[in-house]
Amino acid sequence: MANNGQVQDFVPISDLHPNTTHPRVAGVIIGKTDVKSFPDRKKIGLDRFTFGFTIKDSPDYFINVSSWGNDRYINGLSNSFSVGDCVIIENPLVATKDSEKDDRFCPSTPSFYRLMVSEAHSQLSICADIEIMNRLLPLLHLPVKDYRDFYSLGDIMANGQSLDGNVINILAVVRSISDIKYFTTADGRKGQRLEVKLFDDSVTSFPLVCWDREAIQLVQTLIPRETVLFISDARIGYDGFRNCMTATVNSKTIITVNPDTKEASLLFNYAREVSESGVLDEDDRLGDVPVESISDVYTVSQLKLKAQENSEVFCGITYSFISRLDLDGSITKVIKSRCSKCRYQVNEESQSCSNTACPGVDHPLTVTTGFDLLVDVTDHTGTLQSCSLNGTVAEKTLGCSHNEFANLTEDERTAIKWKFLLERCKVYFKITPSSKSRSGMRCSVLECSLADPGEVKQNMSALGSSCSPVL
Repeated sequence: MANNGQVQDFVPISDLHPNTTHPRVAGVIIGKTDVKSFPDRKKIGLDRFTFGFTIKDSPDYFINVSSWGNDRYINGLSNSFSVGDCVIIENPLVATKDSEKDDRFCPSTPSFYRLMVSEAHSQLSICADIEIMNRLLPLLHLPVKDYRDFYSLGDIMANGQSLDGNVINILAVVRSISDIKYFTTADGRKGQRLEVKLFDDSVTSFPLVCWDREAIQLVQTLIPRETVLFISDARIGYDGFRNCMTATVNSKTIITVNPDTKEASLLFNYAREVSESGVLDEDDRLGDVPVESISDVYTVSQLKLKAQENSEVFCGITYSFISRLDLDGSITKVIKSRCSKCRYQVNEESQSCSNTACPGVDHPLTVTTGFDLLVDVTDHTGTLQSCSLNGTVAEKTLGCSHNEFANLTEDERTAIKWKFLLERCKVYFKITPSSKSRSGMRCSVLECSLADPGEVKQNMSALGSSCSPVL
């Protein structure tokens, strides 16, 4: 019964007011920022440290909390809890929120106030009361924004650069989680970056970028293909480096894991079906690999040998001739439509998906149309056959969209063909092991352009003359 008495001591977030004396608040951590430091204006040569977090105690109410202090106190406090923990805060200062400043840099909350925790006056502890935890933990699965107010990944792609700089909500499934990449800035500050690939029933891969350690720690606990996310206030941007749209976790973002909504449940069921069908394993669309990160140069025989000896995916560059490029035949062999759900080719006559196990079999057919080519590349050591040249990579290579290409005359298509056929090209490629392929591998072109003769001479000389021809 003592626990029930303790519950009565807690002030609900909805009742907090600057006149509240010695408040005691219980809530679950739904968001948290990294510790930051700033020069102390009063004590020259010293830094002040700060971080913030957001707590929730009911379906409709949550509030931002901040804390300032010295290095020892702030880092100690920050390290004492994580997102998902239930905490008790005693005697925080209740301050009126600066709506313009706070809502710009912190999660938007329904409260008119914010809490401040200080070493001298406040105390924060992990809640160990089972009844309180049972009441608070389900709140982790309730989005902080209207659960119907979100963009699908397809919506983001359709809007394109018109969304650049906007902050929106996203509902999607975790497809994969990359390793953390560490870096040091020009002024000596250390940082980190992690990228999560998302998917839904409209797009198979979309990047979500995390820079903060707290966000990275959260997403590293997620199970790919089994976790649905409602991402509140993600910042959308256009990545010119990769020529694609991206989402970024920022100080306003709250990530709700496996939200308790109908829409999330439907998406979870779709994710399970598409994972079991093997579609995600077969999907090797390669906008994910930035060509700027690829530097290893191979002859055709070298990359074939590496593919035989190596069961891992690898990327590289080859300076080879395009020995097959069928652009002036039937347009249906150059441009193809594929099912948006499973990526199988669409039957043109019946306008239906050719995959009997397609997870979208009971839904209206949606298709994506684009270049779908197979090319051969050849150098003095041999030929690599049936390399995939698809989608936006093909558009960039050929210098036109698939719609523009479809309207060209046969002579114009032939002219594009002979611009590349039997010409030395710089080809960025990705080799993927494949038991279904006769050669045991699949080659996909990531970028292709006419090669600079000086660059070819330099790189081919570096490879040496030890490579014997392979026919």
